[in-house]
Parts: sequence; structure tokens; C-alpha cells
Amino acid sequence: MRIVRGVFRLLSAFALLAAIVAGVLDSIQSVSASSVVVTSLGNAWLNLDPESLTLAEISAETYVSPDIWRPFVAPVLAQPAFAVFLVLALVFWMAGYRKPRFAGRFSA
Repeated sequence: MRIVRGVFRLLSAFALLAAIVAGVLDSIQSVSASSVVVTSLGNAWLNLDPESLTLAEISAETYVSPDIWRPFVAPVLAQPAFAVFLVLALVFWMAGYRKPRFAGRFSA
């Protein structure tokens, strides 16, 4: 169980790092454009690797369900990239969290 928690904590750290990078890139673009610029997850993915985005869409429609992309995946891809990665970091952190042991007043 410790290994699984460690993996979730590592995934949380990577998601948090991705959120920070996406937020910094958006803030740099906002300062240079003198207006608020927020990059959606879909646009960021399209800029990084357009072939993998189309491959993911085709794979989801082929292997999961033809009706899964538009109602479920497309709204997530329309959200800001930093927000999606922050939510993922929180979910992974919660999955890997372990409550601290209670230490009584007279415990050694």
C-alpha cells in the first residue's frame, strides 16, 4: 500500500508541476499581450502534439464508445490547462494521503 501511495504522490507532484508551468506560460502571454490570456487544455495539447490528440480521439471512439468524446472529454479539453492540472494534482494527492497517527500526550 505504501508504494501505491507513493505513486499517487509522485503523480500529484507532476500534475502540480504541469499546472505551475501552464500558469507561468499563461501569465507571460498575458503580460506580453496586455490582456488576460488563458490557454485551454485542448489548445495546449494541440500545440504540443496534434497527432496524439487525434489519436486519442480516434482511440476513445473506437475502443470505449463512439459517444464519449463530445459530452465527456471535449468539455474537459475546453477548460484552462492550469485548472485541470490543479484538480488532477488535488485528486492524486487525496488518493495518496495518509492520516497522521495519533500521538497521545504520554507517547514516546
